[in-house]
Amino acid sequence: MKKFALILSVILTIGLLAGCGSSSDKAGSANEDTKALKVGATAGPYSDMVTKVIKPIMEKQGYTIEVIEFGDYIQPNRALGNGELHANLFQHKIYMDNFAKENGLQLSELVIVPTAPMGIYSNKYKSLEEIAEGSTVAVANDPTNLARTLGLLQDAGLITVDSNVDPLRVSEKDVKDNPKQLVFQPIEAGQLPRAVDSVDLSLVPGNFALAAKMDLLKALQLENMPDDYRNRVVVNTADLEKPYAKALKAAVESPEFEKAIDEQFKGFGKPEWMLKRK
Repeated sequence: MKKFALILSVILTIGLLAGCGSSSDKAGSANEDTKALKVGATAGPYSDMVTKVIKPIMEKQGYTIEVIEFGDYIQPNRALGNGELHANLFQHKIYMDNFAKENGLQLSELVIVPTAPMGIYSNKYKSLEEIAEGSTVAVANDPTNLARTLGLLQDAGLITVDSNVDPLRVSEKDVKDNPKQLVFQPIEAGQLPRAVDSVDLSLVPGNFALAAKMDLLKALQLENMPDDYRNRVVVNTADLEKPYAKALKAAVESPEFEKAIDEQFKGFGKPEWMLKRK
């Protein structure tokens, strides 16, 4: 009997140790003073922003950052919500709020970052004034990007959009006035850079433009992006006051960060908080 009790005790001890080990693999552990961070970002400019700009600044504060790259817009939030990441950088407010609501997550932004704007690109026209009646326009077929597309076309004076449009349910039917009778061709957002060769105009989100090595500054017009559409560093709401969260926010708000953005991310639109401190 004593021998059985001893064996049982050893098994329970091993089980407890194994349980402790598995919990330590989670990024969102109970240790608020962690210095080893895992930050998720979509591959491309925002992964580069973490690696080339945020990471070096954080390392001066004694932190280490492992950048986890994602190829979609679903997994970075799931990984954050289940504790595999401390933070992520890839999404704007409308997407964050909608994803959190639909998936039962509590997500909050730390700070808005400079973001690559959508642009109107053309291999046929060199200016907005040249755009002819009946021109074909490639636009994103998902509501969030389409809302931005229609807003940019309206800012360019090419169309007028219903002022009551819902950005999560927008469609081409929300165009009230189309004086040049532009013909819209909805396609997957990731295909918009290629569409420049086959249509008259293509409205390409900044991240896809950069991935295709397009020059943002060669767009006929760039988006005057509201902050709700700019990307942000996001954490679990419960972690907002943790030291690493405050350190991440301070890193982005530092003059060193803005200087690096000006040098390495030309054409990125700055958020209001950054413009106001000039």
